[in-house]
Amino acid sequence: MKKISTLFKKDPNDLSRVINEINPENEWAFTLGWPTRKFDGTACMVLNRELYKRYDVKKGKDVPIGAIPCQEPDPITGHYPHWIKCDRNKPEDKYHFEAFDIASTWADGTYELCGPKINGNHEHLKRHELILHGCDILHLPNLSYEGIMDFLTTNDIEGIVFHEMGGDRMCKIRKSDFGIKR
Repeated sequence: MKKISTLFKKDPNDLSRVINEINPENEWAFTLGWPTRKFDGTACMVLNRELYKRYDVKKGKDVPIGAIPCQEPDPITGHYPHWIKCDRNKPEDKYHFEAFDIASTWADGTYELCGPKINGNHEHLKRHELILHGCDILHLPNLSYEGIMDFLTTNDIEGIVFHEMGGDRMCKIRKSDFGIKR
């Protein structure tokens, strides 16, 4: 799962915010996209009944043995995300397995790990869970800059991920992109 760009252009004076201008690479989202809820957790993947977590190899660091690259290294930010297999013997993977062990089988795909000990539990869950990416389709009444900002202001979600119908492109927009706190 590679890093995805924002629906709107970043503010050149404050890269943590967006401006009211569509990011040209994401114009497809307004005609070919379906919006889904972006959950606030950490990305995971299930592949062949194995659990993986996303790991960003920093510039100058070695890629862990067995890591699966998600994309080429970003020449600007240096982000180089990979999937690395979770290990039951590592304390940092404890919550991954709490969620994974809830079910006996999982479909291959990407998930968001959310729960009491993940990112402040903004999803208000009582236990750790793996939530399939793209599972919660949103019905947005207005796809304008103001309409999306209003939707994010009035709904307790982290953001929106647009998926391309019939393709594999994605883009996102988060509350924080508008300066909205959750």
